Amino acid sequence: MSQIRGFLRFTLGSARVILRGSGRYYAWVGLLLVLVIAGGLAYLNQFDEGLIVTSMRDQLSWGFYIGNFAFLVGVAAAAVVLVIPAYVYDWGPTKDVVLLGELMAVAAIAMCIAFVTVDVGRPLMIWHMMPVLGTPNFPFSMLTWDVMVLSLYGLVNLFVVTYLVYRAYQGREYSKKLVMPIVFLSIPLAISIHTVTAFLFVAVPARPFWNTAILAPRFIASAFTSGPALMLLVFLVLKRAGVFRIRSEALLKIGEFLAFAMAVNLFLLGAEVFKEFYRQTHHSIHAGFQWFGAGGHGAAEMGASGIAPFTWTSLALNVVALIIFVVPVLRHRMGLLALGCALAFCGIYIEKGMGLLLPGQTPDTMGEIYAYSPSITELLIGAGIWGGGALLFTLMVRVTMAIERGEFTARGSA
Repeated sequence: MSQIRGFLRFTLGSARVILRGSGRYYAWVGLLLVLVIAGGLAYLNQFDEGLIVTSMRDQLSWGFYIGNFAFLVGVAAAAVVLVIPAYVYDWGPTKDVVLLGELMAVAAIAMCIAFVTVDVGRPLMIWHMMPVLGTPNFPFSMLTWDVMVLSLYGLVNLFVVTYLVYRAYQGREYSKKLVMPIVFLSIPLAISIHTVTAFLFVAVPARPFWNTAILAPRFIASAFTSGPALMLLVFLVLKRAGVFRIRSEALLKIGEFLAFAMAVNLFLLGAEVFKEFYRQTHHSIHAGFQWFGAGGHGAAEMGASGIAPFTWTSLALNVVALIIFVVPVLRHRMGLLALGCALAFCGIYIEKGMGLLLPGQTPDTMGEIYAYSPSITELLIGAGIWGGGALLFTLMVRVTMAIERGEFTARGSA
């Protein structure tokens, strides 16, 4: 009972911590709440009217929501980049930031679940996928596998961060006998969540653009680039704001890792491009649409500009980021390192989002080219979900920072 009362005091104290802060803190939280409210109102309209308020149609049934979902799964999986050196090899510099990486993984998983939920036309029927209550068609349904591994990975990370933060609040060391097995479990789970997500695409036989054996390795390579890039940007902001102690060695080590991850990502992209164009088949029309527009319809996609300019922009951003990561003189300058991370994040967001979904569904199975661009409703809901994820991460970091600075402990008062 004493442990339960202690955890309740920790929970109530955490609530008090997140309710107070500086003017900048209140302004940031206020902005995120505005995004969440705007997204919530847009979703209420979608829930009432149906998916007709989006730009998705029979010809293109996966759009902005699933594009964000695929990207955020990679962000969530990237926490393993910090987990391995911190817990497995006990490397000090990454131990300073590994908890932040796991907090980001929790927020990313929450956003993944939100994007899948808003993409479902009748979300109240999701119970059909639950064991016993519904008919999940396990183990044959890849969607069931995806829900299972995402949920398990999210629960593992949530347990680890809650346990570590609570032990820090108590001023006690964590138990390695308890944490290490869970950490080792999280490593294959991090790989599996993105592998199974890739298999969701590969398993659609009517979409030959996605039917490639290297899609899962491409997903993992891009995840291990975009996720650490976002983490490093957040770490730099926190370090510059002086709210968290982060050693430069950890930041530079992540930058060094990004050089390898981006190189592998671009290599796999090049292998895919070679396969599509060296000996073209009737399936190459999708890749042609992605890079050059197909049958003169390139300008119809994504409004007036076409998908091809976005594809080339993504490639340019990734190449410039690779140069920054590879050249030590550039990588060791924090300003340029931050620029490289921003370029990598944006480049892979384009590549893994619309750059993956739209060419795979255009032309459709009947040869029709449908011009898709996200509706205002989709953009507002997406902004609300990103705002909600950022808000969740902000509040978790707020409590962690208070404990780190000794302002919120079991022996003191919040």
